[in-house]
Amino acid sequence: MIRILFVCHGNICRSPMAESVCAHMIRLRGLEDKIQVSSAAAHTDEIGNPPHRGTREKLAQEGIPLVPHRARLMRKEDGENYDYLIAMDEYNVRDMKRIVGREYEQKVRLLLSFTRCSRAIADPWYTGNFDETFTDVTEGCAALLDYLKEK
Repeated sequence: MIRILFVCHGNICRSPMAESVCAHMIRLRGLEDKIQVSSAAAHTDEIGNPPHRGTREKLAQEGIPLVPHRARLMRKEDGENYDYLIAMDEYNVRDMKRIVGREYEQKVRLLLSFTRCSRAIADPWYTGNFDETFTDVTEGCAALLDYLKEK
């Protein structure tokens, strides 16, 4: 079983969107027995909160089920428990490496690093653009699953 943890700042916008999109893609590809996904926050701002209304609305608009979720903080042991620690931006990368330490920092990667255009996924908390975030998350999750298939 391959275990993937998606991480963003507060775990209410980008990472639960990625978790839900990727879980949906996993079901469509028939990989439920091979890949498991979850999400977490790099900071404590939103711990215990549900996904942002914009994330919920965008997923519903696209017909993608929202994975039941409450924001949780990434923990050091996540470095051991997950095979891939997937960040949405460089700030997340820095925070995640600090959390898991040197032993597991090689597991930390940007979601869009699996695509031809490795870059950050803009935070819709600030931009308000959940459409753009959804497009990037969908592209990144598809590329990640393709990468795992070839591996």
